[in-house]
Amino acid sequence: MNETALAVIDSAPLSAVAIRAQVNLIQEVMQAVMKEGTHFGTIPGTPKPSLWKPGAEKLLSTFRIAVDPRVEDLSTSDAIRYRVTAVARSMGSGIELGSAVGECSTDEKKYRWREAICQQEFDETPEDRRRVEWKKARNNSTYQVKQIRTNPADLANTVLKMAAKRAEVAVTLRVTAASDIFTQDIEDLPEELRPSETDALNGDGAPSAPKPQRASEAKKTEPPAQPPADPKRGPEEVVLVKDVREKVDGKGKIWSVDSADGRSFLTRYGKLSEDASAAKELEAPVRITYHVGSGGGFVLDSLEPVPDSEEKKPATPAAPSAA
Repeated sequence: MNETALAVIDSAPLSAVAIRAQVNLIQEVMQAVMKEGTHFGTIPGTPKPSLWKPGAEKLLSTFRIAVDPRVEDLSTSDAIRYRVTAVARSMGSGIELGSAVGECSTDEKKYRWREAICQQEFDETPEDRRRVEWKKARNNSTYQVKQIRTNPADLANTVLKMAAKRAEVAVTLRVTAASDIFTQDIEDLPEELRPSETDALNGDGAPSAPKPQRASEAKKTEPPAQPPADPKRGPEEVVLVKDVREKVDGKGKIWSVDSADGRSFLTRYGKLSEDASAAKELEAPVRITYHVGSGGGFVLDSLEPVPDSEEKKPATPAAPSAA
């Protein structure tokens, strides 16, 4: 396998057969070695899984690629900032295969601020180094959090490792041509900047904007209680429901049914969300059917309890396909 991998990467130009062999090898590694939640993960509402550092290391090992990180210190008196250039080389030939850059700084939102541990700490912090931020709860209500600036020196090693991770993942995607299978850095974005879960249903990369309404039409129309009797259904699986979350977008209510294996299934039918919530409370497996929406997310078609006589261990989801 290593000789094949080296041939795929070092040969120039690549034939269609070689490119297909490289894609097949990545998919085989995903199915046989990688685990979702450890080597890669899917952010709800996104069409492709994100490649994580452990997964990048598996691909680099598969293709026998060594990564040489080159660090630039761009820090200032008030912030720690590193830029890392990851240079990938073939372990066999030493040929440089490509490079990619990753940066990280203590000025990023998740590193710049932390929650004050008490009111006294907040009050004693200089005004230019404290703030009150609005946040949104899972039920769409809002609340305030009192925050103070972090000490950049405390996070120096953290941001250096993060910059190196970003560069390593980026160069892995580049030199293995795996960007059609994985994405990168969505998990690093603040939650409010990530693609919304409704994008998966809208299919246009942005939530649908609400249409202007007359005063007589201002009352929202409730979504249908349950789907049509015979929807176009896809795969059938048995899963455990971990959570059911309700949101409201321009089209009305939408529910995300989260399974224990980390996937999210979207629905606008209230009856399916109620059945899913009941299954969650009972910790009972359910049989579902679903299909992939135009935006790439999973859309729930049906959900029903599994009889005790048929109860079995929920199936492990198949790895995403590059096709």
